[in-house]
Amino acid sequence: MPMTLTPANTLPADGLTGTLIGRAWTPGEPGGPSPITVRPDGVFDLSERFATLSQLLESDDPLHAVRSTPGRFLGSLEALLANSGEAFDAQQPYLLAPVDLQVIKAAGVTFAASMIERVIEEQAAGDASKAEAVRATVHSVIGDNLRAVRPGSPQAMALKALLIEQGMWSQYLEVGIGPDAEVFTKAPVLAAVGSGSAIGVHPGSAWNNPEPEVVLAVDSRGRIHGATLGNDVNLRDFEGRSALLLSKAKDNNASCAVGPFIRLFDESFDLDAVRHCVVDLEVQGEDGYRLVGSSSMDQISRDPEDLVRQTLNANHQYPDGFLLFLGTLFAPIEDRDQPGAGFTHKPGDRVRIASPLLGQLHNQVTTSDQAAPWTFGLGAMMRNLAARGLLQR
Repeated sequence: MPMTLTPANTLPADGLTGTLIGRAWTPGEPGGPSPITVRPDGVFDLSERFATLSQLLESDDPLHAVRSTPGRFLGSLEALLANSGEAFDAQQPYLLAPVDLQVIKAAGVTFAASMIERVIEEQAAGDASKAEAVRATVHSVIGDNLRAVRPGSPQAMALKALLIEQGMWSQYLEVGIGPDAEVFTKAPVLAAVGSGSAIGVHPGSAWNNPEPEVVLAVDSRGRIHGATLGNDVNLRDFEGRSALLLSKAKDNNASCAVGPFIRLFDESFDLDAVRHCVVDLEVQGEDGYRLVGSSSMDQISRDPEDLVRQTLNANHQYPDGFLLFLGTLFAPIEDRDQPGAGFTHKPGDRVRIASPLLGQLHNQVTTSDQAAPWTFGLGAMMRNLAARGLLQR
């Protein structure tokens, strides 16, 4: 059954204490996507001043811009959320992913525990049935206490030399403890889905999992303005067969979920709060299966500011800003069906990703070929903004 979004299962634990922004499809002739903010008295459309969320975040002071823009009243938060997800009335506002022109980037192998699981995927060549035996071998050589190893440090380089000598070096260890972080493009501009929407898993994958992550909202100058939640849906078998299949493992229709809202940095929330976030995951299957886990940001190997600097610098620019997935500690190894086969998704799984200061992101699993096709790209958005008279904003 389609899930129903409510303020209780969506908002942060402190409700509307923080400054929440996002996007909604607003009805009209024509209707279209608009930046929004959520206030105690309802949801407000900010498009009369900012045509896109990217433009808002590129302003000199986004927090002040949101607070000083009255906006157009769209309705109650309850009504917006109730009309969001798989079944919605197109004549009423509904929630979208809180990202538009920004590039969606992701940092990988940023936690020691998940880094070891990436090594296991590689050693098992993407075959889940071999993972348990490979895991024992890898742990006997590497151990599981890599958190104390600072990436790029002399200690890390000494460990690298030892692992090469023992024939256990891996490309995942290279980006996990080496000087250069793994940063890749998770999804095309405008391709992310929001809370309540279906997430897509490639139908050819037999070993896959959700990846609950904190996602930073960064402007073209590298200023971090806030954070949200994300699901970096991952195909362990595809990437395990070859790192050159990363694009097929990561970028499929509906495989990137972001939301529900971006919480801007203000008096109640800052980057230090991000550094101490705990992200919880729950997967509930139609077969009665239940998986729970969590990812603690204080276990990350690279500081969020360092990951932003490795993404945006003199060698690479993002004129419309970017969203950056920070990686996850979570890598499920519990068996779902057969012993030793580990966890993998099934169609119909409900995925809930939650963090007290960021709210809850809800999605239901389908295959990427069965999820709603992505059709609203940059060309469609430019035509839509022009038809609504917003391009001059």
